[in-house]
Amino acid sequence: MASDRAKLARGPVNQGCLARHASATLFRMTPPFQEYRVFWREFRQHFETTGAVLPSSRFLASALSRYVTECDGKPRRILEVGPGTGAVTKKIVARMTASDRFELVELNESFVANLRERFKSEPDFQRVAAQSEVLHQSVEDLSPAEPYDLIISGLPLNNFSIDLATRLLEALVRLLKPGGTLSFFQYIAVRKARAIVSARGERDRLRGVGRVLDSLLAAGEIRRDWVLANVPPAYAHHVRLDEKGWKAPV
Repeated sequence: MASDRAKLARGPVNQGCLARHASATLFRMTPPFQEYRVFWREFRQHFETTGAVLPSSRFLASALSRYVTECDGKPRRILEVGPGTGAVTKKIVARMTASDRFELVELNESFVANLRERFKSEPDFQRVAAQSEVLHQSVEDLSPAEPYDLIISGLPLNNFSIDLATRLLEALVRLLKPGGTLSFFQYIAVRKARAIVSARGERDRLRGVGRVLDSLLAAGEIRRDWVLANVPPAYAHHVRLDEKGWKAPV
């Protein structure tokens, strides 16, 4: 059953995209200890919006960015929401083509400064710096001229109130082009485990967030990757919606 959920619903992969990905990885020079240091500092100060004790593993980052590799040579608009220190960003920039446009939305000021420095100093990031922009703002306030072909979210949705999680998902759906792909993650079984040991109010919040997420997944999930090599283990969800979009449950 798990393997069925992980089957790919995707078109042909452009070999030029794969070649670009392969060549870019030859020059990867990532400072992992600096990334962990920045992430850990912000986790201690802003747990609710950071949402994890470690950045996403390279396996989760690869799963979340898998559809960046799927391209037909046409220019694409790519949005990453909540990139943090750039663990997933690193995979995205390595898989982008020269015609893609990449925007990153991040609320945390320290993460924004760290990301902008990476676009100045690291080869993979420098390669796409001219076609990328780091925006210090909320995704709810984003009003682009055109919708995005790909949206990759690192937001810890299960940490938020039902209302905020709903508003954020509605914003992501609003920004997504019909037929575009939205990718986001959830930690496996963490919501259920927390509900068992939590007080009633917290259990109600977790169940409410779960209902909203399940509604979106039922509307258009095309693939679910199980990523066990992550702390904690996680699902990477991939959703595609048609012109009807999605409406949150009331």
